[in-house]
Amino acid sequence: MGASAPAHATVGYRAVKVFTATKAAERERLGDLVTEWLAAHPEVELVDTVVQQSSDQQFHCLTIVVFYRVSMP
Repeated sequence: MGASAPAHATVGYRAVKVFTATKAAERERLGDLVTEWLAAHPEVELVDTVVQQSSDQQFHCLTIVVFYRVSMP
């Protein structure tokens, strides 16, 4: 069996919003920022999210990518 494709690869999306942070306090708040952005944009239909963390010897970066389309009334 092959690996299944992520939802954003198989279900259409129209836009991507990227949230990223490198400082510890910013990383801790990143999920709240995504939630606040979604609440402020009720027209957004969430398709998928991808969370990634990268780091080197000094820095740690957390990224949340939101795949969405805009629902028309």
